[in-house]
Amino acid sequence: MDPKPKIPRPTAKRLSRYFRELKQLVDAGRSTISSKQLGVALGLTGAQVRKDLTYFGQLGSPGVGYDVERLYLRLRQVLGRDRVWNAALVGAGNIGRALLAYDHFTVGEFHITAVFDSDERAIGVDHGGRVVQPMNRLSSFVAEHEIRIGIVAVPASAAQEVVDAMIEAGITGILNFTPRHLDVQDGVSISSVDFTLALEQLAFQVSLGLTGSLDDDPS
Repeated sequence: MDPKPKIPRPTAKRLSRYFRELKQLVDAGRSTISSKQLGVALGLTGAQVRKDLTYFGQLGSPGVGYDVERLYLRLRQVLGRDRVWNAALVGAGNIGRALLAYDHFTVGEFHITAVFDSDERAIGVDHGGRVVQPMNRLSSFVAEHEIRIGIVAVPASAAQEVVDAMIEAGITGILNFTPRHLDVQDGVSISSVDFTLALEQLAFQVSLGLTGSLDDDPS
């Protein structure tokens, strides 16, 4: 069996952008699109689009471009959007409650199936059918329900301890909503959402009169 290609991180980040654009094209009934057209829609060059998509096979045809639905379905598979991912949330504070109220986590491919907290005042409270459980239930729940994704929405001071508990329980993918760097072992993936950092970067661009998307990455 051929080894899986090593996908550069910038390419991996752009896949979600391709996927969202293709979903809109599928919904609009578009049948084909060229690399140049897809690049223009996303602020990229056609060459960059072709280079990114080549990692996943011969998906386009010279002179024709890409079959929109075929490419959409291929990226859906690559991104793991062709299955349901159950996630465990730790933290029933303001951010945690906002995530629990987000419809996408009940009707999309990502489901928050359980929520945990160490605060006795939060334990037992029902949030849309998900009752907050104590932290000592995390490990058994993850094992029983084969949870692979954990979401951290706790104070920064408690984040590393929570991440350690998630990893020990068997979680291998972590979404971090705390503004601190968290250490994870090999074999565990972590993605951080830092609102303060995003606002700082946006303010920096505005103060210098810079334009364009903060997500742009030419590499």
